[in-house]
Amino acid sequence: MRAPTSLVSNGRVSNLESDPPEMRCRPDAARSGDVEVLVPREVPLGGPRAMTVRRTLPQKQRSLIGAWCFVDHYGPDDVSMTGGMDVAPHPHTGLQTVSWLFAGQVEHRDSAGVHALIRPGELNLMTSGAGIAHSEVSTSETSALHGVQLWVALPASALGGPRDFQHHVPSAIPAGDASVRVFLGALAGSTSPVTTFTPLLGAEIVLPPGGSVPLEVDARFEHGVLVDTGSIIASGTELARAELGYLGPGRSEISLTNPGSGDARVLLLGGPPFGEDIVMWWNFVGRTHEDIVAAREEWEAGSERFGVVSGYVGRRSRLPAPGLPGGRLRPRAHPDR
Repeated sequence: MRAPTSLVSNGRVSNLESDPPEMRCRPDAARSGDVEVLVPREVPLGGPRAMTVRRTLPQKQRSLIGAWCFVDHYGPDDVSMTGGMDVAPHPHTGLQTVSWLFAGQVEHRDSAGVHALIRPGELNLMTSGAGIAHSEVSTSETSALHGVQLWVALPASALGGPRDFQHHVPSAIPAGDASVRVFLGALAGSTSPVTTFTPLLGAEIVLPPGGSVPLEVDARFEHGVLVDTGSIIASGTELARAELGYLGPGRSEISLTNPGSGDARVLLLGGPPFGEDIVMWWNFVGRTHEDIVAAREEWEAGSERFGVVSGYVGRRSRLPAPGLPGGRLRPRAHPDR
């Protein structure tokens, strides 16, 4: 655990939907055929001038890619128009949060005592363990926010572990025509030192106009290609900006080509199909309906399970949990099962 004064990076914006969908996510039995294109839906992050994020995971047709269970993509967002990011203390269970910025800065505080500044090009990973709370506020110097917000589901063996925080600044390395920053796992001869609880891959890849790169990947993994800027042809399938291309296990290579006249930037995410059923609702990941009910009740009661976030000054002291749906949280149908 780092001291509260450390100015390293971390952060994840809460799921602020007032009526978050109920979801029980089963392990994917993913196919290794054509690239599946997941189109984002827009979700406001609260308030009359809300930031809007483009959410590509989870969806009805696909809930996880490896242990990656949540993918939000936002910006460039004009802070003068939206008011920027001001997310009051909120809880998490059963997951790791990953923040990766392209532009702007966000101040993060959490109940593990970390006070951090999120900066572009720096990995920021927070582990909830049994429970954590944190806040995020864009800095006064920020004119535009642009980045991704990701969750990784923890395996059952790590659900009761301690809160944790890790920070890593990956170097850009050449690969074919591309520039690659590996923030989790290994790719193109670069390996991240960051600890995860299941095998994962996370990398930013920038391709110049007309550029291409063949990437050797772990054939056990399923992968997602999220397009941030421009468009990309991923193993024969063109993906537009903000789309997420899914590639099932069984591939030892993924080819990326930029057909456009400007730079294209993507995130490549991957991991072996997650071997456990999970229940995900609002900011909680558990294994059963009862896990979610208990976490919500403890957050609303101010339980020590989530601790206290010190130093946050914002519009409200904490985010209240939405009401639970009327029935039990149930599994969604999966196309590969």
